[in-house]
Amino acid sequence: MRKGEMTRAAILDVALDLASRDGLEGLTIGLLADRMNMSKSGVFAHFGSREDLQLEVLKLYHRRFEQEVFYPSIKEARGLPRLRMMFAQWVKRVSVEIASGCIYISGAVEYDDRPGPIREALVTMVGAWQGALLRATQQSIECGHLKADTDAQQLVYEMYGLILAVHHDARFLRIPGAVERATVGFNRLIENYQS
Repeated sequence: MRKGEMTRAAILDVALDLASRDGLEGLTIGLLADRMNMSKSGVFAHFGSREDLQLEVLKLYHRRFEQEVFYPSIKEARGLPRLRMMFAQWVKRVSVEIASGCIYISGAVEYDDRPGPIREALVTMVGAWQGALLRATQQSIECGHLKADTDAQQLVYEMYGLILAVHHDARFLRIPGAVERATVGFNRLIENYQS
């Protein structure tokens, strides 16, 4: 990478850390400039606007989510092995984010009723992940790993609910064992749907 690209990548890493902790709305050029020991104009030169910076942070977060959760999972056999790995990798990522925060979840709270490019990007990214979960669930049904009458959308909804509960209990309420409870909940859920 050239020096400018390296600087931009370093800025995005710090921006992602700040956005994970303070939310996308808490991310400002001034705060980022202070953390990078740069001038505001120096940071601004790499991004056309605060919104462009926020969008780039979202893209970086999404790429990392895919690398840590999605891509390792698709190496598993189609059906239930893949679905189990997707949930396990997701829980693994969530357990790390307890200390910092999940941009998908905090972003949903920040932008649930605010139209614009950031909300659209968040909806697209979360929708892509839910779509991947739905495909893996449908493949689990097709492979005969789950009952033929399984409501795939309901199962994905319930899986998502377990992850939201982990964030709430572990991050907000600081209840020990929340991550383990999510895994127990997922296993119980799958047992209920297995053929």
